[in-house]
Amino acid sequence: MDSLEPSLYLNVTLMLTTVPDADTAKALAAAALNARLAACVTELGAVHSSYHWQGKIESGDEIQLLFKTSVARASELEQFIQTQHPYDTPEILSWQATASAAYAQWITVETQRPIHV
Repeated sequence: MDSLEPSLYLNVTLMLTTVPDADTAKALAAAALNARLAACVTELGAVHSSYHWQGKIESGDEIQLLFKTSVARASELEQFIQTQHPYDTPEILSWQATASAAYAQWITVETQRPIHV
């Protein structure tokens, strides 16, 4: 495959978190969408996590969420997840991805702040 032509692809931000249950997943996704902090939130499904926590190895079932947002709104989305998340130390992983120009433009439009007049 040839290298990506810059004019055909644009950067977007993907952000991943896990939550304890389906109700929390639905509420967090809906709130982020309503605030226009994400254009799309994909529930990746149930996962089982094992991790170190407070000196012990813990494990539990969780729901994984993948948020798609604009580079411009990524910081706000991260802060939103941090404050709305039920965990003391939520998993928040983010990275920039190259998206088709049309998809990236859709994300940008959908995550613009509403204009108040």
